[in-house]
Parts: sequence; structure tokens; C-alpha cells
Amino acid sequence: MEFFTLGVYNLSDEEFFYRLMENGIDTFCDIRQRRGVRGAKYCFVNSNRLQQRLANLNIRYLYVQNLAPTKEIREFQKKFDRKKGESKTDRRGLGDLFIERYKESILSSFDFAAFFDTLQSLSANRIAYFCVEQFPRACHRSLVADELFKRFGFRVTNL
Repeated sequence: MEFFTLGVYNLSDEEFFYRLMENGIDTFCDIRQRRGVRGAKYCFVNSNRLQQRLANLNIRYLYVQNLAPTKEIREFQKKFDRKKGESKTDRRGLGDLFIERYKESILSSFDFAAFFDTLQSLSANRIAYFCVEQFPRACHRSLVADELFKRFGFRVTNL
């Protein structure tokens, strides 16, 4: 199995789906807590539209809610962003408290073995973890990627 991450900010729908196709992604893992984005610009990644488009491209969609940060954890990041005067779309990194709590509450209890079994049973080979932020280090998907490397030796490529 090969793992990738992908955000959507600053991509058009054409660019977004092209990156998936160009890299042969066969399994798309949505790791957002809220599977919608406000406004028309990114409506193509709202859950129903996204799932329909992925199905048309023969890419399977998995919602991996257990890797999504809770509302409480997301609130730590919102406070950090406000303190720095950054918006979610411009963010370049995560706050220390968000990172600490995400690792403690989410990654430490996530059953990677069961998840890998699911991926293998689906014959998944090229798996993309998705959330919205443009920059990997500004998103929890980078923490998932770090964990995949640290614990299992998987190198993760950001698309």
C-alpha cells in the first residue's frame, strides 16, 4: 500500500480530481469531522457531490471519522489561529496544543491494524487521506502521515 494526502484550498475542481487520477488513487479517505465546505468555490468536496464524482472516477470513498479531530480539539486550533491572526485558508502550521491533544485523543486510540485489514480486504493500493487545508503541516492529515511513517514505515506523499 502507498499513502498520500491531499487538501483542497486553492485548487479548482479540475485540479483536485486531476491530482487523484494522475496519481492512480484508488481509495479516498475523508478524515474531516464536518464533510462540507461553506460557499460555492469548494462545493465539489461536499460529501454527496464528492462521493458521486469519485464513484464516476472509480475511486472508492471511505469516511474515516475516527481520524477526524473532535470539536473540542478543533477549538484549540481556532484559538491559536485567532492569536496569530491567521485564517484557516492561510494557515501554515498547527498549534502545539492541537497537536498534543490530537495525538493523545485520536491517534493513540485509532486501530490502524483494523484499518489496514479493511484496506486490504478492499484491495486498496493507493490511498489518499483528505482534509481541506492546502498545506499539509496546517492540517491533522500531516499528523496521520507522521504516525504512518513512525509506527509502520510508510512514506506518505502530499499531492
